[in-house]
Amino acid sequence: MSKKNAILAAATHLFSRNGFKETSMSELTRITGAAGGTIFHHFKNKEDLFLNILKNVQETILSAFREHKETAGYKNGIEMVEGVITFYLDLAGVIEDQFLLLHRHYPYQMAETNTVCRSYLESVHNGLLDIFEEGISIGIEDGSVKVKSPRNTAMVLFAMVDGVVRLNTYNLYHAGSLYNDLMASCRKILTNE
Repeated sequence: MSKKNAILAAATHLFSRNGFKETSMSELTRITGAAGGTIFHHFKNKEDLFLNILKNVQETILSAFREHKETAGYKNGIEMVEGVITFYLDLAGVIEDQFLLLHRHYPYQMAETNTVCRSYLESVHNGLLDIFEEGISIGIEDGSVKVKSPRNTAMVLFAMVDGVVRLNTYNLYHAGSLYNDLMASCRKILTNE
């Protein structure tokens, strides 16, 4: 792993656990063993480092979903939506720091004034919504899904699934224990049963 990637990995962990303001560059220096000058050789400042992390989070999550979708071989739309939900829950456990980072307030606060930050956040959320919506649209075409608005339904499902991930990420509730109820609720929304 290159020094730059080691810095990004350690900083992702620190920002996700401590938040932006509470993460110090001296702590990052201590954890990575990189001198402050090395960190600032790769990144202009703390905000630039954070934006690079957010870009990596965006690329990691969206490429994981693209790969999953390409290899899953779903039979119909409802199966695709259910598979994407399951994959979302699994991925959130595998790359917990990245999801925790997305669940912190600071990125959205920064996005109010920083267009680059806003574009990364919009890309992640719209990319995920697009995948949910695609499955719903396929399901409408093949008859496995019975809703009127694919985008609105995708937003509702995404909010439910992301809410369960947040409960798990913040150790408030174990997502696995909600899985069956979540899937039953999603199926009910998708099929109007």
